Amino acid sequence: MSAGTRNLAATRKGSDSTGLGLLSGEQRDSALKIAIVDESAVRAAILEDGLREAGFKQVERIAETRNLLVRIYALDPDVILIDLENPSRDVLEQMFQMSRVVKRPVAMFVDQSDSASIQAAVDAGVSAYIVDGLKKERVTNILDLCISRFNAFARLQAELDHAKGALEERKIIDRAKGVLMQARKLSEEQAYALLRTTAMKENQKIVEIAQSVLTAAELLK
Repeated sequence: MSAGTRNLAATRKGSDSTGLGLLSGEQRDSALKIAIVDESAVRAAILEDGLREAGFKQVERIAETRNLLVRIYALDPDVILIDLENPSRDVLEQMFQMSRVVKRPVAMFVDQSDSASIQAAVDAGVSAYIVDGLKKERVTNILDLCISRFNAFARLQAELDHAKGALEERKIIDRAKGVLMQARKLSEEQAYALLRTTAMKENQKIVEIAQSVLTAAELLK
């Protein structure tokens, strides 16, 4: 076993936040539905005991990894805790693929790991990757960490998506201004004013009017 415990944040791609807030101590949300994926009843009991002692009542164990995604979707948990003991490379990859898809906070416990597996966990969006850290008294702290990191990266992803969307809208508006400037012999300021005025009259967004201008220009080519 590894001598230390390593907790890693994960970069989520295309993640949508479940709206889970980080709560600690007596303020933890005991209504959270938590799925434990573990084929070992003995090891799963460690996680279950730690969670139930902390007041979490909706704790369900998934004992088989076969058709795991189907089982996860059927349970629809808020958080997923996966205990793999000494997983093979194929099993790890299966879990990483699941983590990419479900878009939920995922904490993964393993007895041993290597740098390649750790990096793969990060890339897969695992919120916390715990090496040699399966102890009942640490479960709730790890749960907090898992949710906190998931929400943090979900917010970053949302901000990135918003920035990309705003940039794309700006490109559409700029192209539409160019079309109007050429077709109507307008200045840039006049073209934008025309888009804005039309948007107000039509009760639409400027980008929607701009897209209509571009669509019309394509039809007239």
